[in-house]
Amino acid sequence: MGDEGRLRGDVADGVGTITIDRPAKRNAMSAAMWRELPELLDGMAGDPSVRAVVLTGAGGDFCAGADIAELADINRPDRGHLSTLAEEALAAFPKPTVAAIEGFCVGGGCQLAAACDLRFAAEDARFGITPAKLGIVYPLSATARLVRLVGPSAAKYLLFSADLVDAGHALRIGLLDETVPAGTVHERVAGFAATLATRSLLTQCATKDIVDALAADRPAEEIARTWLDEVAAGGDVAEGVAAFLERRPPRFTWTG
Repeated sequence: MGDEGRLRGDVADGVGTITIDRPAKRNAMSAAMWRELPELLDGMAGDPSVRAVVLTGAGGDFCAGADIAELADINRPDRGHLSTLAEEALAAFPKPTVAAIEGFCVGGGCQLAAACDLRFAAEDARFGITPAKLGIVYPLSATARLVRLVGPSAAKYLLFSADLVDAGHALRIGLLDETVPAGTVHERVAGFAATLATRSLLTQCATKDIVDALAADRPAEEIARTWLDEVAAGGDVAEGVAAFLERRPPRFTWTG
């Protein structure tokens, strides 16, 4: 494989895992890898066995961002930034997504992590958004998503300084949802994703659709009505109530 890197997609027990696999370059994303991510996501979105997706990195790092040597190809204005297309595909993925972060999560790595629904990180992970070191402008969609996550002031701190911050700082400003001791993030995320896979996918997809609309200040009333119609047509409510009364785990069948 050399050091050109790849993305690995695996599915087991209802959970899809996408691994950024280029440890020789701290999982910096090449143009080919940015192009590959939407394709992998499309496949998992259409797979009824996949109920949640975990995004992670190989070799002890999450992602050191875009490969600077390929930046001209990645940021081609005539056809859109490849990083933005990948980020938007990840954000639009209809099922729950979780980033499992250790080591460096920098630049485009933060862009990908922020596009996931939830972010879990090792306590010794490091975070930074570095366009100010290169004289480039962070993509609009990524900037808007960052502002929604951490607020204007914290977004400016990260973007103005391009400094690395620790996981404690990232947790305080809302960039992370949870930190865990070093060496345990994959175990923690695997357990959390396994829990997600037992819950109602209908509830999760509806929640994601509605919350994302509200967070982006888009009208959500019609979205909510559409999901209420889906609830009425599906069988998850009946199964959930029956499982509760029978004191057993529910077996939800809705897959979209």
